[in-house]
Amino acid sequence: MKNVLKITFIVLSTVFFVSCKQSSTGKSSLTGLSFNDPRNGNYLRGNSFEGQKPPLGMVAIDGGSFTMGQVQDDIMFDWNSTPKQIHVRSFFMDEAEVTNSEYFLYIQYTKDVFPPSEEKYKHIYNSVLPDTLVWRNSLGNTDLLSENYLRHPAYADYPVVGVSWLQANEYCKWRTNVVNLKKLIDKGHIENIFESDSTRNFFDSDVFLTDASLLFEGDTTIYKKGVKQRRARGAASQERGSFQGRPITKADAILQSKFRLPTEAEWEFAAKANIENREYNIVRGRKKYAWNGKYSRSKAKKSKGDQLANFKQGKGNYSGISGWSSDGADIPAKIKSYPPNAFGLYDMSGNVAEWVSDIYRPIVDNDANDFNYFRGNVFTKKMINKEGKVIITGTENSEIKYDTLENGRIVPKNLPGTLQYDLITKSDAALRRNFTKADNASILDGDLNSSAYYDDSTDEYAKRDNMYNSPKKPTIGLDSITGAEIVIYDAEKRTTLISNNTRVYKGGSWSDREYWLDPAQRRYLPEYMASNYIGFRCVTDRFGPMTSEKRTARTPSR
Repeated sequence: MKNVLKITFIVLSTVFFVSCKQSSTGKSSLTGLSFNDPRNGNYLRGNSFEGQKPPLGMVAIDGGSFTMGQVQDDIMFDWNSTPKQIHVRSFFMDEAEVTNSEYFLYIQYTKDVFPPSEEKYKHIYNSVLPDTLVWRNSLGNTDLLSENYLRHPAYADYPVVGVSWLQANEYCKWRTNVVNLKKLIDKGHIENIFESDSTRNFFDSDVFLTDASLLFEGDTTIYKKGVKQRRARGAASQERGSFQGRPITKADAILQSKFRLPTEAEWEFAAKANIENREYNIVRGRKKYAWNGKYSRSKAKKSKGDQLANFKQGKGNYSGISGWSSDGADIPAKIKSYPPNAFGLYDMSGNVAEWVSDIYRPIVDNDANDFNYFRGNVFTKKMINKEGKVIITGTENSEIKYDTLENGRIVPKNLPGTLQYDLITKSDAALRRNFTKADNASILDGDLNSSAYYDDSTDEYAKRDNMYNSPKKPTIGLDSITGAEIVIYDAEKRTTLISNNTRVYKGGSWSDREYWLDPAQRRYLPEYMASNYIGFRCVTDRFGPMTSEKRTARTPSR
């Protein structure tokens, strides 16, 4: 018996060793050629992918099908949240909103890299600052919050507010770059530049993947290790070598996928967390809150009667009576102050509402697309100069350009050191069935076939907002007396805020009544505006299988 066990062990060990050896060689299973082998063409195959771990501060959201939209009574008569069946792909999501301390790190970093004392950078720092005046009220004593909510340590772990959609979107880009820079430093591919010249700390992931020599003012000595191939015992393998080796690419699975704002469908799917009480919630889609149940108070013995979210409970009632607070806060509360939902996400109902990436339209058209729905796609391509090279903002060939928003705020169109992109052309989309143009904000809503007030302009992108009579962007003109440049605001009478610059925000807040805690509720605001009740959280895409659970192949029954 012992001999049989020994033989079995030896056979299994041999099979395991051989299989490991075969996989380590990285051979093509269809041609026999070795990957990453100079003697076989040096064809690239990246590092083996063993799955993704949730990024810092995030939790995994397994995708699936759900009923998107409102199923309770529509007492507002908006008719903008009718039920529809949508499928959402798996992703990772911040377990809580971005806090004041995290956003303040972004502010400090931006000030360090783009000093406002330099003329060419003077508007960049101001463009990332939250609007602290959102706390002011003509008939309220709230100056304390205007002066302290963002920077005072007492509010460090409170959700950041006063941030517009545009600012939240830029934060996501910055977070992507900083996380990737930190990864490259930790893995020994780049020197710790934070210990040297801080003014060169700007890092852009897209530039790094395109041509790393364009970063850090062309100083390639910063790069310590690329990916170098060598032959070991007759098999192809990888070795971390000098930067003169193969540059790092997406195939190496080293860099973090991009952080971004969640789509409306993703946010609502994550908030509803239909993995609990599946039959009732998924089939009927009748989940009213981020937690399971139809009441806003806890039923647990230890916390019975306590509110499960931070919201306005009635006229002049933001927290309850003195001495006993029913929800614990009269403004945004510290993150994670209330129990998480079934996905492990905090404050998906209450505390602060949150920006999502979608452009607002009254109807979510799942007849056009019911897979990972999103309105707001703008398809672009890298700008290439006459020499066939990419164009970097802030270089000799491309100066820093600024844009004046509708509220007069000046923001950079692109940060210095980033790639410049251009809209795809009609020829790029020729003979395609899945898309036909670059800007799809008004697709099936605002084009020639659906607008009664469509003009005869030949500029496709200038006339895209004609579906809605909304405020237009200010222009730069000359003062009739002094001749100086002035900002001329739109003085025409407008009837709506809905436009291609209007974004959706979801969830109730500390200043909203219970009605808005329903994850299906949707509201909108121009992307350049901010408030004291809207914050945000980030998501990032998940690669590979839609679930982390391992499944064995099914054998068909005979």
